[in-house]
Amino acid sequence: MLAPIGLSLSAAACWGVADFSGGLASKQANVYKVVLTAHATGLALMVAFALIRGEQVPNTQSLLWGMAAGTAGTVGLAALYRGLAVGKMGIVAPITAVLTATLPVVYGGISQGLPRAIQLGGFFLAAMGIILISRPEKTEGVPKGLGLAVLSGAGFGLFLIFIKMAGTSAVFWPLAAARFPAIILMGALALLSKEPSGFSPRVVRLALVAGTLDTAGNAFFILATQQGRLDVAAMLSSLYPAMTVIMAFFVLKERMTSIQNLGIVAALASVPMIAG
Repeated sequence: MLAPIGLSLSAAACWGVADFSGGLASKQANVYKVVLTAHATGLALMVAFALIRGEQVPNTQSLLWGMAAGTAGTVGLAALYRGLAVGKMGIVAPITAVLTATLPVVYGGISQGLPRAIQLGGFFLAAMGIILISRPEKTEGVPKGLGLAVLSGAGFGLFLIFIKMAGTSAVFWPLAAARFPAIILMGALALLSKEPSGFSPRVVRLALVAGTLDTAGNAFFILATQQGRLDVAAMLSSLYPAMTVIMAFFVLKERMTSIQNLGIVAALASVPMIAG
């Protein structure tokens, strides 16, 4: 059980730092071009790792599941960006993060049987941690972007389920297949966007880091699901907002609120419970 727990937490750490790097780059440059650069980096790395490992190209079904995962993830990403633009981060971010974890947990309970009671308690504690970590100081106002948050969480949750189905016999080729829909959509949005590119050597470096770590996180997640339960891997890997908040604290000197600190404590306490 320790191996999939470690792999899931590694996925969370990679995704959290990737989001931080991508967020920094997107503050200075066209967000669609940043994401396109990150995804293109991920695709190149996936193909390179597959060739280096001598990984056999999986059957058509696995590749199709990979493409389905990429499509769902891309829809989730587009909905998240739009939701954050029109709504409150304190509503959009937590709903997205919790739904991302909830769908695989439900699917895992149906396909693999319910986890033990202590693990269910850990799931609840982790969900509370995600909500608290993702919540800023002020969330006043009429909730906006609720539907987009639900769509985003559904897209990301389906990505985790579909990529699990795609990665039953391989790791890197299904992830490469998942990148194609994302690159096509982000490429189209980048071409249509009238926002200046804003690219600089620093932005390129940040986008490359984001793409590399996002790719590593995806690989860790697939390996975790191959060695353990999908619901456990999904819930633990969905703790990635904690790493983003911690990186912002140390690098940007952003103050963490007492609520976010409580969320990090809840997230840490959930790990041994989920590990059972």
